[in-house]
Amino acid sequence: MVLSDLIGDVLRTLWSHKLRTFLTMFGIAWGIVSIVLMVAAGEGLRKGQEDQAKTLGKDVMIVFHGRTSLQAGGTRAGRAVHWEDRDVAAVQADAPDCQYALPELEQEDVRAHSNYNNAAFLVTGSLPPFQEVRSLTVGQGRFYDWEDTREGRRLAFLGSDAAKQLFPGRNPVGENVYLNDFPYVVIGVMAKKKQDSSYDGWDVNKIFIPFGAMRRDFPDKPPGTPTTFDELLVTPKSVEQHESCKHEVRAALGRMHNFDPRDKEACPIWDTVQEAQAFRQMTDGMKYFLGAVGVVTLFLGGLGVMNVMMVAVRERTREIGVRKALGAPAHTILRQFFLEALLIAVLSGGIGLGVAYGICSLVDLLPMPDFFAGLLPTWKSGLLSCGLLGAIAVLSALYPARKAASVDPIEALRFEAGG
Repeated sequence: MVLSDLIGDVLRTLWSHKLRTFLTMFGIAWGIVSIVLMVAAGEGLRKGQEDQAKTLGKDVMIVFHGRTSLQAGGTRAGRAVHWEDRDVAAVQADAPDCQYALPELEQEDVRAHSNYNNAAFLVTGSLPPFQEVRSLTVGQGRFYDWEDTREGRRLAFLGSDAAKQLFPGRNPVGENVYLNDFPYVVIGVMAKKKQDSSYDGWDVNKIFIPFGAMRRDFPDKPPGTPTTFDELLVTPKSVEQHESCKHEVRAALGRMHNFDPRDKEACPIWDTVQEAQAFRQMTDGMKYFLGAVGVVTLFLGGLGVMNVMMVAVRERTREIGVRKALGAPAHTILRQFFLEALLIAVLSGGIGLGVAYGICSLVDLLPMPDFFAGLLPTWKSGLLSCGLLGAIAVLSALYPARKAASVDPIEALRFEAGG
């Protein structure tokens, strides 16, 4: 029998049992759709949260000052600790696994006004890498540089909402903004960004100035001193080095301020890297769980294929007996039933993948919440689905095909005649 004749027989057989075949194909296709969609949903949630986390900063650790909870070096517990300018150089020198150590000084009660409007915004000063560390994308103009910082120039980089309020309907770049009556030249405006976490307010409502100007015009208030600042922003050289970077920072600051490096109350750290890793573990677990549900559905579809093939063997017992009595070898019978099961699996899988990727494309056309990047199917989920489908097709076809090939022609004719 040539291959075209064999395929024709297979299609006719499947059509003659079309309802049972349809239900089986639907079960397998639904399993494929389930795997792809569930994994895509988990990936979309992970990517959305990752993008949102980057609005606060990429791999940043915010080091706050606190109070000691352990005795160290003969000093009592409960002593207040404040970061000082000299701490920045000490951390940079003693923390080789850290890329940046940036001071940040803030003032909330600075009066800001322009020639067009006035408002109250948080004013913050730091060093030029602050733009990269805190993901401050430039929308207009530029951010301040090292020369601006060294010379203490009165320059301002405005958050997008702050720019709209101070300069409604105007381009603020090159204009003056007055901070407690000090004239600052606006050199840039931040691009609009959505932010879901912060330690001091939304960046769109801030005014960013060079650290030298901040230190001179808006020094730290008591109990701080003219050399203290609010928090230290630290980034590791790589994600793999973030734990060692964190330990080095606590050790360096402990030496500078005479507290135990194990004292987390003296040196609280908001570790966004650790938070991101914990969230990734959670989303990965959810993704694997949802994928496992799809796999179970796919195996149930495989049982349906086996059931269809077993019923087909029973209903075609006389046909099998006649063909074997006329000299058809066992491998021909085996091949036909195996091909039937394989064809059901392939068609069902193709339909399932097409439907799944189509649903993903349609859903991604809709507006998404900030924390969700849409349905993002991965090539891994596609390969996993195809691999599982192939394995299920082989396993579900093997037993019915072998059973059909082993039918005794005399018993088959007698069984049919008696039926």
